[in-house]
Amino acid sequence: MTATWRYGRPALVVLLAALAVGVPLWLVAVTSAKPQAEAIKPNLDLPRHWQPGGNYADAVSQGEMLRGFLNSLLVVVPSVILVLILGAGAAWVFARRKSKLVSAAYALCISGLLLPPAVITIVMELRQLGLANTRPGMIAVYTGMYLSTSIFFMTGFIRAIPLELEEAARIDGASPQRIFWRIVLPLLRPVIATATIMVMLYAWSDIFYAFFVLGGGERATLPLNLYQVASAQLYLNNWHLVFAYVVVMSLPMVAVFLVGQRKIVSGITSGAVK
Repeated sequence: MTATWRYGRPALVVLLAALAVGVPLWLVAVTSAKPQAEAIKPNLDLPRHWQPGGNYADAVSQGEMLRGFLNSLLVVVPSVILVLILGAGAAWVFARRKSKLVSAAYALCISGLLLPPAVITIVMELRQLGLANTRPGMIAVYTGMYLSTSIFFMTGFIRAIPLELEEAARIDGASPQRIFWRIVLPLLRPVIATATIMVMLYAWSDIFYAFFVLGGGERATLPLNLYQVASAQLYLNNWHLVFAYVVVMSLPMVAVFLVGQRKIVSGITSGAVK
C-alpha cells in the first residue's frame, strides 16, 4: 500500500494539474472553432461544423485587435526595457556595495515581492503627476510592479560573478559605466531572458491595472480592448468570437514562452540559488 501510494501520488498530482490547466484550454480552443449556434452555451464537445478561420478573422476585424496589439506593444516593450536596465543597475550596486544603508535599500526594493500595489494610491498619484490615462503612466506602473523581481534575481546572480573580472577591467582603465555595459550586463543574459519573459507574460495579459490607469479608449491594450467590446454588447452571446479573441491574443506570449522556457528555469535557479 505504501509503495503504491508513493508512486501513485506523483501521478495523481500530475493528473490534477493537467485537468486544472487542460480543461479550460480545451474549452477555449474548441469554442473558438464553433459557429455561433453551437457556442451559445460553451461546452467541451468538439464542433460539428468547424469554422476557426472565420471566427479568428472576425475577432481581429470586429474586435479592433490590431489597434490593441499596437497599444500593448507600446506599453509592454518600454516596461520590459526599463525593468531590465534599472534592475540590472540597482542589482549591481546591491551586490557589490556592503553597508547598512545599501542593505536597507535592498530590503526596501525587494519588499515589492510581498506588498501588493495600492491601486487607489497609484491612480491618485498618477492624476497629480498628469500621467493618468496615458501610456507613460501605465509604463511607470508596470516598471514599479516588476522591478522588485528583477532586482532580486539579478542581485543573486551578480554575487556569483567573480569580482576579479571587474577589478581587471578597472586596472585596464575601464570606467564603471564601461564595466557595467561590457562585462556585467552580458553575463546577466540568462536572468535578463527570464525577467523579459516573466514581465511580458504578466503585463501582456493584465487588465486590472490597465483598467484603472488607462481607462480604455484609443489607448486600450488587448485585454482591456476585449473587455470594452464585450461590455458594449458587440460580442453578446458570441462566445465563439470571445474565445477566438483570447486565442489570437495569447499566441505571441505562447511563442515567447516556448522559445524561452529553458531560460526561465535556468535564470530563476541561478538568481535564487547563487
